[in-house]
Amino acid sequence: MIKGQVVSGDFSKIVMRIKADQEVELGELTVIENNNEKFILQVYDLLYGSQISQQNLEMVSGMNLEEGSFQIMDENLRNYQLALLKPILNIGNKSKTCKKLPTFFSKVREITKEDLSFITKPKNPLYLGKLRSGSKEMDFNIFLQGRDVLSHHVLIPASTGKGKSNLMSCILWEILNHDYAGMLVLDPHDEYYGRTELGLKDHPRKEKVSYYTPSDPPVGASSLKINLSKLKPEHFQGAISLSDPQRQCLYAYYRKFKEIWIRSLFEEKKIEQINFHEDTISVVKRKLISLLNLDFENNQLYCKGIFDETAGENTISEICQDLEQGKIVIIDTSFFSGAIEILVGGLITTEIFEKYKYYKKSGQLNDKPVISVVLEEAPRVLGKKVLEQGSNIFDTLAREGRKFKVGLIAITQLPSEIPKNILANMNTKIILGIEMNSERQAIIESSPQDLSQDNRNIAALDKGEALVTSTFTRFAVPIKIPLFEEFANKEKENQEKNQQKLDFSNFS
Repeated sequence: MIKGQVVSGDFSKIVMRIKADQEVELGELTVIENNNEKFILQVYDLLYGSQISQQNLEMVSGMNLEEGSFQIMDENLRNYQLALLKPILNIGNKSKTCKKLPTFFSKVREITKEDLSFITKPKNPLYLGKLRSGSKEMDFNIFLQGRDVLSHHVLIPASTGKGKSNLMSCILWEILNHDYAGMLVLDPHDEYYGRTELGLKDHPRKEKVSYYTPSDPPVGASSLKINLSKLKPEHFQGAISLSDPQRQCLYAYYRKFKEIWIRSLFEEKKIEQINFHEDTISVVKRKLISLLNLDFENNQLYCKGIFDETAGENTISEICQDLEQGKIVIIDTSFFSGAIEILVGGLITTEIFEKYKYYKKSGQLNDKPVISVVLEEAPRVLGKKVLEQGSNIFDTLAREGRKFKVGLIAITQLPSEIPKNILANMNTKIILGIEMNSERQAIIESSPQDLSQDNRNIAALDKGEALVTSTFTRFAVPIKIPLFEEFANKEKENQEKNQQKLDFSNFS
């Protein structure tokens, strides 16, 4: 269907006059055919055009408003709409970046599935949704190369209510269908496992889901207990604020007393040739007692939370083992303060990262699945102010993780709080609706593709609509994300049907 015709512009701004009986939307994908090649273009702005001067237009409008109907001869020819288009791809024998203009007066039509035959399903697919043209959902599935995408970090920026949790639920469900990735999910709202509603526990491959919770674990889940001996001073980085003397105190006790360093600190055991100010030790003890939910009275240590002196000896190793087997591990952090969540996440992440560094050194890394760590409210550990106090494991992952097949999925409402170099390292961005212009600009400036003309497109994204920009896509792809409930139920139905076919064939 013809949408309009090229009438002017330049390489970055092709102007299309819209056909009078057609509607064109922001973000809509269009096609121009010249000889044996096609141009794929996208609408990034809309405006009015007229052959009548602005002064006369205002006069005509006044006459219509004040004196009733006033007709203009050939109204559709004199007054019209214009769309500004940006070239995305040039498709001939193969797809390539546009480096030339289509011919003047080229007819512009809507895009079809056939125009997209160059997009193929990758070897390790990560399904995100359907291709979207404006607000129109097309019958064309969009997959990313899952193994590469997850190891090179993903950023999901969005304002409240734009569908971050729904998107993450769909991604986790999809990953369970494959075996190329393990996922560590820190779940501050306890929403992904699905205790009381549809969730990952209902997946046909639910045996690949491990769920840890500090409160009333359901059948098949585990109680979250972590032995105090597993804690090291570096795990506290980003979780609590420490002065230099306080940090030195932690490291000194750890070097001297190893696995029993926390109890030794509470007992204020002496360390030869090192004298800490009594206020330093007192403040450190107070911070650890508050953070770890401990009591220390009459030389006795009482554990009231998830950290324990006797239980939880194997928790971290079991979690890491599950991740290495390509499982999804969900940690219910809904009962925790932000500091405890960061501490627990940092502890597990450090352990798996160190293991993968060893695997690379020993030549075993190729046989391991990708590991991805899901971080909600990512600026808590990747924010500029946090990192000014010192690096942490999540910052390290953002900079180095891809070399060792360990990546991040960082979710945030405020991407501008994350340093530019870390944003740039997030090689895939699944952009949902962002209301604040400053936050949109932070994303636009750090995206793998040129999004300089997409400010309005991003601002206009409705719930469930997204723009995917990645080093693993040829262009920034507009998608429609399915509703998780519908997506999961449809997937379950399809798998049940396939299973019935298999059972019948075995019977015959």
